[in-house]
Amino acid sequence: MREEYDFSNARPNPYAKKLKNQVTINLDVDTIAYFKQQAASSGIPYQTLINLYLADCVRNKRQLNLSWS
Repeated sequence: MREEYDFSNARPNPYAKKLKNQVTINLDVDTIAYFKQQAASSGIPYQTLINLYLADCVRNKRQLNLSWS
C-alpha cells in the first residue's frame, strides 16, 4: 500500500445518490406472491418491483388512507 495517494484527478461517484440501504421487513405471503407473479411476467426481480412501487409512492407523495368499518 502506498504512503500517499494522488486524488487531484478524482471525481465524485455518480451513483452516490442511488445507493440502497438493506432492510428487513415482514410482508404478507400474498403480497410477496403478487410481486413474484409480476416479476415472472415482467422479467424484473420482485424486490426491484417492490422498490419501484415504493419509490413511485414517494415521488407522487401518496398518503395512506385507512378507514375502519
